[in-house]
Amino acid sequence: MGVTARISAFFQQARDSLMLSGLDRRVGGLIAGAMALSLVVMTTLAIWWSAAPDEFDVNENARAYAGAEDQAVVPGTTTTAALMGVINTLLEKDGGYTHNDLFPPGLFMDNMPNWEYGALIQCRDLARALREVLSRSQSQSREDADLTLAEPRINFQSDSWVLPSSESEYRDASRYLRAYLARLPKPGSEGAQFYARADNLSFWLSMIEKRLGSLSQRLSASVGQRRLNTDLAGDPDAAASTTEPMELEIQTPWLEIDDVFYESRGAAWALIHFLKGAEVDFADVLDKKNARVSLQQIIRELEATQATVWSPIILNGSGFGLWANHSLVMANYISRANAALIDLRELLAQG
Repeated sequence: MGVTARISAFFQQARDSLMLSGLDRRVGGLIAGAMALSLVVMTTLAIWWSAAPDEFDVNENARAYAGAEDQAVVPGTTTTAALMGVINTLLEKDGGYTHNDLFPPGLFMDNMPNWEYGALIQCRDLARALREVLSRSQSQSREDADLTLAEPRINFQSDSWVLPSSESEYRDASRYLRAYLARLPKPGSEGAQFYARADNLSFWLSMIEKRLGSLSQRLSASVGQRRLNTDLAGDPDAAASTTEPMELEIQTPWLEIDDVFYESRGAAWALIHFLKGAEVDFADVLDKKNARVSLQQIIRELEATQATVWSPIILNGSGFGLWANHSLVMANYISRANAALIDLRELLAQG
């Protein structure tokens, strides 16, 4: 159900309740007019807030954060600043963070909350990669103190309204990331590290690969598919905790099709910035492997997912039917990006 339909149903129910309470027609007319005006205002706000924010320049963003700390842009600055930029965009964009809204019009919105969730998942993955790999030289090296505080906060539940609110936790995460970024150029024990190595980049890309693969499958399930169960394929001794049928019927529920679409769109939007940041911080590694163009192709495929959707609703036509299927179009770009990602990881693994 669309935003306008949800808001209309809410006000229709409220109007019916008031008419049953015995108010005279004049008062009822005034109330109905006020409700109609509120409906127009809330619908306008919902449409305005549902617009995705513009992309930002990762290099300018890095210089802005580095300038605020009066420091040079060193390896790790651009990627970390991109993460902070995406988090702050989620919190400060038009309408703010809507995923935990309890009041109209945010209560009736679903496209933007799902977009936010998709971007948030990518923020969590990058924060984890920063803490576990990118800031550590060896498996037995110590974790960075600020990153150990930032990661659990960005992993805080996404729909908490108060005590604490999701926004307050994510602002705290951004604050600890800023502290980490400020320590990157400092030498000695007071400083922080970002190790731009091929194996570190490959670790993070493997996380992205799994996310994109899952999104591609969920998007493709919009038309319904019968799939063979390949969970244990390739290992004759493999076992699972429960027995699954050899053939599965996979289909996204009708009311969740637009949710998956906008979650994928938000994830791709965040990844565009993160990968552009990685292109700067891992420039030497990519050039040595002659892999920069592979990363740029991944970014280009993800940028195609941000094209304007001219339809007022997300269409779900059959694969070769008369009507478009926006989920399958999105799945195409996500799958192409994922395939290019696999090729890039193979390049990084080569000597």
